[in-house]
Amino acid sequence: MVDKKQRILIPGGAGYIGSHVVLCVLLTRRYKVTVVDNYHNSFPTSIERIEKIALDALPKDASQADRDACKVDLIKGDMRERDTFDRAFAQYKGDDAIYAVILVAALKAVGESGEIPIDYYDVNISGLVNLLRSMKEAKAARLVYSSSATVYGTPKTIPIPETSPLQAESVYGRTKQIGETIIKDTCDAYPDEFRAISLRYFNPAGAHPSGLIGEDPRGKPGNLLPLLAQMAVGKYREPGLQVFGNDYPTPDGTCVRDYIHIMDLAGGHVNALDALSDDSKFAQLPSPGKYKAYNLGKGKGMSVLQMIEAMKKVTGYGYPYKIVGRRKGDVPDLTADPSLAEKELGFKAVHNLEDMSRDLWNWQSKNPQGYGQQ
Repeated sequence: MVDKKQRILIPGGAGYIGSHVVLCVLLTRRYKVTVVDNYHNSFPTSIERIEKIALDALPKDASQADRDACKVDLIKGDMRERDTFDRAFAQYKGDDAIYAVILVAALKAVGESGEIPIDYYDVNISGLVNLLRSMKEAKAARLVYSSSATVYGTPKTIPIPETSPLQAESVYGRTKQIGETIIKDTCDAYPDEFRAISLRYFNPAGAHPSGLIGEDPRGKPGNLLPLLAQMAVGKYREPGLQVFGNDYPTPDGTCVRDYIHIMDLAGGHVNALDALSDDSKFAQLPSPGKYKAYNLGKGKGMSVLQMIEAMKKVTGYGYPYKIVGRRKGDVPDLTADPSLAEKELGFKAVHNLEDMSRDLWNWQSKNPQGYGQQ
């Protein structure tokens, strides 16, 4: 019996979220993976390490097809260039044709997005349109889209259900809100072809327990957790840590976020991928119900000061910080209601704050220079 595996295209698969998604897809032993990445904020070394973890996880009697599927095909390309995706789809034909796409490639920093909005719209919107055009031509019309909790803006209901109004307050959030609309319109226009799920991420944190892959942003980290980890190994200690605002309507005045372990978040993409199959409950929704969005979060909010304290416990570093003014685009509380994803996708975030902090520190302490950049 031939062990056939469907091929999945993952733009952005060499990055932090993407690398863990690629690993989770490989660990199912049901798919082959092709990654498209331009290494703007990622390193090809992550793919080599993913392959090692996937191979090491195989049983001794694993088939040759399973072993071959632990090898990731890597295409260097920029999603803003139309031929990038055309080349990727043209490379695979017949039984090896690309079945579905998990899009995690994007610019993603809230603060930065307000400084360079044209770049954010160019990458996150133009790149998405290029992908959808190529998908339609290749008849590979299954998509898992990485969206964001920032599409909710300042929500009135906490924890946040998917029924909350979409009212993004940052450029980054608006690119994700517009992206969701484009995908839904595409599914509505071609209900017999397209099927898509948007996953609204809350705050990914942690790393794979092996310490082989983790978050390694180029330059100074724009997010709290990788910054705390890099400070603890001696990077970016001057001028200390800035906490943006302590006058929010939260228990300690600092922003509250729903932190979800990266392995839980990555596993949610496999749940979504399974839901896109022809025999899933999702596939039976009446037209135009071929598109739906789900929250991926833990369902528990933690403040900036609580996260600093959690990292202090695992690293032993004191984290001097100062309170500064609020940052444009930040909202007081983004805590998920993940119950819909649990009910309809079978998603469940099982790791806790201690797991996230420990695994993050395990990655950073073993890789003080990340994937080796100087």
